[in-house]
Amino acid sequence: MTPIHIALAVLVTFIWGVNFTFIAWALESFPPLMLTALRFFFTAVPLVLFLKPPKFNRTLFIYAIGTFVMQYAFVFTAMHLGASAGLTALLLQVQIFITVLLAFVILGEAVSRMQIIGMVVGVLGLGVIALNLGGDMPLVGFICILIAAIGWSFGNIASKQASTQQSTSNISTALPVNSNNKASNKTSALSALALVVWGGLIACVILTLSSLLFETEAWQLATFTQASLKSWLSLGFIVYISTLIGFGLWAHLLAQNTASKVMPFALLVPIFGMATSVLFTGEVVTWWKMLAMMLILSGLILANLKIGLGRKAVLT
Repeated sequence: MTPIHIALAVLVTFIWGVNFTFIAWALESFPPLMLTALRFFFTAVPLVLFLKPPKFNRTLFIYAIGTFVMQYAFVFTAMHLGASAGLTALLLQVQIFITVLLAFVILGEAVSRMQIIGMVVGVLGLGVIALNLGGDMPLVGFICILIAAIGWSFGNIASKQASTQQSTSNISTALPVNSNNKASNKTSALSALALVVWGGLIACVILTLSSLLFETEAWQLATFTQASLKSWLSLGFIVYISTLIGFGLWAHLLAQNTASKVMPFALLVPIFGMATSVLFTGEVVTWWKMLAMMLILSGLILANLKIGLGRKAVLT
């Protein structure tokens, strides 16, 4: 990777780490399902008017439901119930272990001995958090984040299948797929962005209906007029900086470099997430949080991403 690509990779992971603090601030004014629906409404509109939709099939819907609906609805709910931004950023990374297992079961991909060791070490980190539930990680929040990680993992598998389908389509239309070809890179990045935008539109519909059902009282004008400026600015960061700019840069990096070079930078997300939560929300760093972080990050390093998950593996 070139120095500029390395700098961009660090910048994106910093954006995604900080994003958890902005989520906490946005939740001060909006309930979790409504906030998630708003996120994907503004992610999709108006870009759906300009981006060619991907093929509407089961893969797209699994991606939208797993990556967007399940992941973010449960993450936002967990933080609404008291889970801290730093611990949420850390715990959510167990999706990588779950994805490895799903890739083995669903796609028949090999699991190395080192990946198994990494998963065992990561589970020990989960155990440390589980033994210290309460305070800034309530039991319900812990369960919600695990459900979110499972949803994200199914979304990862779907995004991998969607990328494979896109590559097959490129070959069938004689579009060069060489990573050094600028036209191929642009097409790949636009296809990835279209998947997020149109998947976000699907998620917005589902999440809006869910919010209307479970958060009926929140759907009144006062919710929007009385929302603080900090919450509105946080929503803007979540949509435009974290989702669109962050994802666009990440897609560009993956189009220009191999996934094995780019994906390890994702390990910085929980570090930035914990650090910014401590600085801006007053989260207290305890010995068990540091131990859990060391175990989970060590497990991620050992098991790290030889599963080629494509462009969407770390969207936050």
